[in-house]
Amino acid sequence: MSNFELIEPLPLQELNRLTSLREYISELERVCIAYSGGVDSSLVAAISKEQLGKNAIAITGISAALAPLLLNEARNQANWIGITHKECFTTELKDPNYNQNPTNRCYACKRELHAHLTKISQEAGNYLVLDGVNFDDLKDHRPGITAAKEAGVTSPLADLKIGKESIRKISKALGFPWWNKPAEPCLSSRFPYGESISLEKLIRVAKAESWLKLNGFNKVRVRSIELAAKIEVPLDRIQELEGDLIQQKILKEFRRLGFKSIIVDPEGLISGKLNRQLK
Repeated sequence: MSNFELIEPLPLQELNRLTSLREYISELERVCIAYSGGVDSSLVAAISKEQLGKNAIAITGISAALAPLLLNEARNQANWIGITHKECFTTELKDPNYNQNPTNRCYACKRELHAHLTKISQEAGNYLVLDGVNFDDLKDHRPGITAAKEAGVTSPLADLKIGKESIRKISKALGFPWWNKPAEPCLSSRFPYGESISLEKLIRVAKAESWLKLNGFNKVRVRSIELAAKIEVPLDRIQELEGDLIQQKILKEFRRLGFKSIIVDPEGLISGKLNRQLK
């Protein structure tokens, strides 16, 4: 198979990690990647396509918790990579272990996703399911990893101890346009544990974040606490949200969506902030 060529030099450590990833995947026969379009699963998908050709497929689970903008990005990236991309619809919102938003909500989500992926991979010819879990993820609160392990999913990046920083460096050196794409956890992560999740709430958050992104804030979270919206952007961009004109526009749009109060979080955007509840 033809390799993705390096368009810029890689530090020796990252070059060795890329070589290890290529060798790891080249030894597999047929793989199905649990593909979200994030930088992690995209790297696994790209190297799988490179090493295994048509014996690698990528599958994206679609639900209301996946923002439409991110689904379109995942489709475009899969097309750029050249990998066969399939989609399946998941129904985790019907599961009380998910929609009641307990602290292990992600377990129910991944259990539902991998039930679909297992079936699809078996029907395709007993493909091995891979995911984009990286080495850093193992240090965080990630109940979904347990569900993936129970389903027999393999995590090449975690197995090879490749973390997020290395993934971005490798992706950049290989010329992947999305190498610096912000982390985008599912929309359900915008709600504090214990507050129920519904289709209506997910759509409201998705539309709020989409509006902010279309207005230039590509790194953003809209945390939703009942009908209150807490906007998180990087610290160096908070001041841009404090002008009278943008505030009026945000108030108008967010109230149209159903939010009753809107504040800007002075702490800025911090991934996984709601997990502080667990401590």
